[in-house]
Amino acid sequence: MSHSIYWCLPMPLSERLIALRKQRSLSQQAMADAIGIHANSWKKYETGQAQPSLEVLKKIATSLNVSTDFLLFDTHERVPTGELSLQFEAISQLPEDEQGIVREVLESLIIKYQSRRWDSARQAAKKKE
Repeated sequence: MSHSIYWCLPMPLSERLIALRKQRSLSQQAMADAIGIHANSWKKYETGQAQPSLEVLKKIATSLNVSTDFLLFDTHERVPTGELSLQFEAISQLPEDEQGIVREVLESLIIKYQSRRWDSARQAAKKKE
């Protein structure tokens, strides 16, 4: 997984998708084909007009060889601290199948949070128009 200094800057999902795709020299069509969606859907993700579903987000992460948290969060948001760090430690002690369930729940909550954040930003942009 190659990360560049580019990722130190705060970046919305749409910009991160563009940067990762271009870093790998992929066209929008090639990226859409790789994850099994229509090219127009990919274009909407890159312009911020739409958000990928959890399933599509997983496919994007797998295709680009990055984690979903890498796609969704800035570097400073990816470091667990305090109580969260202890909770992650407790989760790591669970059996593998239960860890998988926890991961799925967390990913769903992350997507829900990102969607709310995206909707709020979109509504604010509409008010400015």
